[in-house]
This record gives sequence, structure tokens and C-alpha cells, in this order.
Amino acid sequence: MPEIVGIFFFISVVAIWGAVILSRHKERMTIIEKGVNPEDIKAMYERRSWQASPLSSLKWGIIFIFIGVAVLVSIWLRETYFLNDGVIPGMIALFGGAGLIVFYFIANKKAQD
Repeated sequence: MPEIVGIFFFISVVAIWGAVILSRHKERMTIIEKGVNPEDIKAMYERRSWQASPLSSLKWGIIFIFIGVAVLVSIWLRETYFLNDGVIPGMIALFGGAGLIVFYFIANKKAQD
């Protein structure tokens, strides 16, 4: 059985790699057929350095704080009221959504300023 898993894994990696190469080749051939300027092609494939937005950091901070509070509240509810373990994912989804709503109002207010 481990041999089959290894062979399947190797074949999957090769197939995915081949699909990526074939896709890039088709994309480049289409660009050449359209007659796009070489500088535009170079700019399209140029890797830009990733810069974190302050609002993006705020969003993830709010979400993680709300998820942490959700875990704490759900564990407390489970221990106090003897609820089943299904309360934890529900609370995480509920508080995570609430965190996104709070972020929306903060970002909307910041955009209006």
C-alpha cells in the first residue's frame, strides 16, 4: 500500500507541474498571437514586492481577536451548560463574522475621512 501512495503522489505532482507549464505556454502563445508589446509582457510578469496594507492588518487582527473570544466563550458555555462540542465551530463562525462586520464599519468610516 505505501508503494501505491508514493507512486500516486509522484504522478500527481508531475501532472500538476505539466499542467502549469502547458497553461503558461498557451498563455504566452496567445499573447504573441495578439501582438502585445514586449515591454507590456515584461511588466505583466514582473513580480512586485508585497506590501501589507494597514487596513488588512487591522482586519486580520480583529478577526483573530474575535475568534479567540469565540473559543473562550464556547468553552465556557460547554463547561457551564454541558453543551456538545458543536458549539465551538458555530461560535467561531458567529464571532468571525461579527469581526468582519466591525472591520467593515471601521474601514468605511476611515474611507470617508
